[in-house]
Amino acid sequence: MTGEVVISVNNLTKQFGTFTAVDSINLDVYRGEIFGFIGANGAGKTTAMRMITGLLEPSSGEAIVAGFKVTQHPEQVKKRIGYMSQRFSLYEDLTVSENIEFFGGIYGLTDYQIETQMNLVLQELEMMHMRRTLVRELPLGWKQKLAFSTALLHGPEVVFLDEPTGGVDPITRRQFWDKMYKEADRGTTIFVTTHYMDEAEYCDRVSIMVDGQIIALDSPQNLKNQFRSDSMDEVFVKLARSAKRSDL
Repeated sequence: MTGEVVISVNNLTKQFGTFTAVDSINLDVYRGEIFGFIGANGAGKTTAMRMITGLLEPSSGEAIVAGFKVTQHPEQVKKRIGYMSQRFSLYEDLTVSENIEFFGGIYGLTDYQIETQMNLVLQELEMMHMRRTLVRELPLGWKQKLAFSTALLHGPEVVFLDEPTGGVDPITRRQFWDKMYKEADRGTTIFVTTHYMDEAEYCDRVSIMVDGQIIALDSPQNLKNQFRSDSMDEVFVKLARSAKRSDL
C-alpha cells in the first residue's frame, strides 16, 4: 500500500532497566488505512502504542504522527489523534450527552461545535432517545460504538483503537467494523489492536509483534500466502509459538 504517510515509526525502542520491551521497530501507516497491530500478551504492542501516542517516552528512536515528532510536539499530536481504550473510554456516571460534552471540551471544541457533533453522533447511532441515559446503563456494544464516535468528535487524522470490540457480540463487532470502514473511506487512519484474528482479516495491512519485535508486516492475504496458511489465526499461531515472555 502506498500514499501519504501519517504515522512513521523509526527504530522505536523502550527499555525498562535491562529489559527491552520494544526492540527497534519500524513501520509506516498511510492515510485512510486500517492498520492492525497484532501481538500476544507480552509482545510489546501496548508499550509501542503508548509511545506512538505520546503517553510513554521512548528510550530511543522516534515516532512521527500527522507530521509532528511525538516527543518534540506532543500537544500538536494530541490535537490530531483520537484514542479509544477498551478499559476506559467513557464516564459511567455521566449521561450520554454529558460524556460527549465533556470530551468535546477536552478536544477544544466550541459549544456550538459540541452541540452540532452531538446531534450528528446521536442520529448516526440512533441514540437520540438515550441522550439522558447514564452510560453505565447502556449495553456494552452501545458503549463501544459511542466511545468510538466520541474519539472522532474533533475530526482527528488518526484514531487509535485498543481492543475496541473486546467482549461484544459478533453482530455488534460487525457493525463496529462497518463504522471503521466508513471513517477510513473519509480519510481517517485507523490504528487498531485486536485479539480476534478474524478481525485481522478486515485490515488493509497487519503487523505481528513477538517479543518486542515486528516479525511480519503485510496485507492479510500476502501473510497467508507467505506462511502457507488458510487464515490469519494460523499465521499468528505459527509466529507466536516462538514467544518467550509473558504480559507486559
